Amino acid sequence: MPRIWVFGTDVNTDQIVPGRYAPYMLSADDDVRRYAFVEARPEFAGAVQPGDILVAGPNFGCGSSREYAPLALKRSQVGAIIAPLFARIFFRNALNLGIPCFTADLREQLADGDEVSFDVASGTIGRADGQALHLPAPAAWMREVWNEGGIVPFYRRHGRFPSTGA
Repeated sequence: MPRIWVFGTDVNTDQIVPGRYAPYMLSADDDVRRYAFVEARPEFAGAVQPGDILVAGPNFGCGSSREYAPLALKRSQVGAIIAPLFARIFFRNALNLGIPCFTADLREQLADGDEVSFDVASGTIGRADGQALHLPAPAAWMREVWNEGGIVPFYRRHGRFPSTGA
């Protein structure tokens, strides 16, 4: 079962992956996931499991535009990130990598370490007490990108970028 990881407000990209690890990101034989939250939550990289969900306060991903911050979370196989507000460039980088990001504040309903069920397609989180939490539905094109694992896999498969309906 996915586990919840709760973070505070203004989680910046230097907290996700500190900038001093940038040179290691350029090495093909180094795995960026081992630096995820290396200082903010040292246990994270060794304990996160595929499908785990990050729940945070507003302004998640603020700071620099380093793509290796969301890449570390992608390689950690995070199932989704839920926050009431995302830094714009982090949100776009996460989308490009296929990481589902939902805009909601669930810090009062979920606690660090909670085990939940999660259906990304319906945006439903099932708690141990039987209560279901429903996340706001993302745009259809975003779900398509998530399903393909990111914007590049989407383009490779369909030969086009997703239609936003705009």
